[in-house]
Amino acid sequence: MTDERKWFKSSYSDSEGDACLEVAACPSTVHIRDSKLLPASPELNVPADAWAAFVSAVQPGA
Repeated sequence: MTDERKWFKSSYSDSEGDACLEVAACPSTVHIRDSKLLPASPELNVPADAWAAFVSAVQPGA
């Protein structure tokens, strides 16, 4: 099985390879992984509404 997800690296990841969080958003689930550990990185999978609440809560001024 191939990974059909579109992974996006965090804008906070630097060019040195540190802090490389990647996210793939699907309709009902958001997949999160550490790209430094690929190909064996474990994934955290959360419901899309929980991810939206998390992102909203950590926005500046929230």
